[in-house]
Amino acid sequence: MNNAIFRFPNPGNEPVKSYAPGSDEKRELKKALTQICTEEWDIPLLIGGKEVRTGNTGKVVMPHDHKHVLATYHKAGEKEVQMAIDAAMKAHREWSELPWVERASIMLRIAELFATKYRYLLNASVMMGQSKSPFQAEIDAPCELIDFLRYSTFYAGQIYADQPYSDKGILNRMEYRALEGFVFSLSPFNFTSIASNLNMGPAMMGNVAVWKPSTTAIHSNYLLMKVFQEAGLPDGVVNFIPGQGSVIGKVITASPDLAGFHFTGSTATFNTLWRQMGNNLETYKSYPKIVGETGGKNFIFVHPSSPTLEVATAIVRGAFEYQGQKCSATSRAYIPKSLWKEIKEQIAAQLSEIKMGDPQDFTHFFNAVIDETSFDNIKSYIDHAGQANDAEIIFGGKCDKSVGYFVEPTVILTTNPQYKSMVEEIFGPVITVYVYDDNKYEETLELCDRTSPYALTGSIFARDRYALQMAFDKLRYSAGNFYINDKSTGAVIAQQPFGGSRASGTNDKAGGPLNLTRWTNARCIKEAFVPPTHFSYPFLGEK
Repeated sequence: MNNAIFRFPNPGNEPVKSYAPGSDEKRELKKALTQICTEEWDIPLLIGGKEVRTGNTGKVVMPHDHKHVLATYHKAGEKEVQMAIDAAMKAHREWSELPWVERASIMLRIAELFATKYRYLLNASVMMGQSKSPFQAEIDAPCELIDFLRYSTFYAGQIYADQPYSDKGILNRMEYRALEGFVFSLSPFNFTSIASNLNMGPAMMGNVAVWKPSTTAIHSNYLLMKVFQEAGLPDGVVNFIPGQGSVIGKVITASPDLAGFHFTGSTATFNTLWRQMGNNLETYKSYPKIVGETGGKNFIFVHPSSPTLEVATAIVRGAFEYQGQKCSATSRAYIPKSLWKEIKEQIAAQLSEIKMGDPQDFTHFFNAVIDETSFDNIKSYIDHAGQANDAEIIFGGKCDKSVGYFVEPTVILTTNPQYKSMVEEIFGPVITVYVYDDNKYEETLELCDRTSPYALTGSIFARDRYALQMAFDKLRYSAGNFYINDKSTGAVIAQQPFGGSRASGTNDKAGGPLNLTRWTNARCIKEAFVPPTHFSYPFLGEK
């Protein structure tokens, strides 16, 4: 028996490749893109390590060229969902009792496979299936995905080493058990790294998972599953079941073995599933652990002391990288009247340089939104602004879905701080600007705090330190990730653990140890070396 006490070193973040002209990585990525574009995958369910084809199928298309089919995928029905639950529960005992260093070895092997053998194929899959630029794909998958895996082993070691104090004559210890059941992971389209972590985070701590991937990210998510298997993840530890959310959710939330729910997606979906679980509480063996990161209405707040070019750049990057389809994307800005003219001109200058189109052309900073439903929703906000009395479109606003789902980077200017697009989440390349009087800084901070039900990310720009401190105080609960003189996006694993509260989720900080701790079921054990032999205590001897 190997009884070594093992500590993994801090791994550091995976270096981001630049894909600069003439680089080896650009050549390798171009080859992978050609491969992805010339193949059409058949994607089955993967349950207990076996491929399952139901015959009920859907198509995976390129968002930027929706006539190009990348794959046909099979959809799970109620029978297959139950099969996945059964397979997970069958795998539970052996996986949860496997020494944690052995589980960590699998995580590190997966990370290494994505860092080397499958790096460019995964990047190409994300670019074509989710319409990301080379840089946006690179920082998501592979880099953030690798960081999640490597840091989960590092943090797991810290968690397991956290043990209680033992007084004289006793030994106290903490056992970090897996949850008593399976974790349901429901992943989003926008980050393949998150899809991996929703499963691998709980799995690192000994849990098994039933995974419903986003329909619009199935291509890259299936590649994840195949690499998990190649790395030696035992059958049934993660079960891959694409399909209709309502069908899958009904079976999942009715299962007595549901022990956890790991989610990233819309607030509405999260609330629906939480209600379903609440209605079934008497069914479960234990209360399910619920961890979710949901919507956002993220802001940049600008003080009159701010440098204007830095603000303009933060707005363009924060609002329009990956077409604004990040949970953290900037979608509202508060700008003082004294700076607005200059900032507006600088935004205009930068937007004039942006090219939009197919991600295979590396000169395109901007690509397509994910699907027609998203396109139509974003367009409805732009159309509303075009007809509103208290708002106007000052940049962008054109939409075209004839070839791909393209929406121009759009800036709306409003005189109403409660205007529709200042309050509601859009999840697209639209930012709304409210210009405030310079002498109303404090009042507008309070307005920013109460405008949105969300509290995910926010940014304050100022050179005045007293103004920064005031923003800290007024916006204390407005954002779970708060940035000073930076855009509201770009959290890095281990550096800025990510999550928000209010309507933005449970704030369990993906990318840090807090999230992993949620997937444990702790048992405290006390051992007495010499137990007492009589009930009495000294105070009973009083005369």
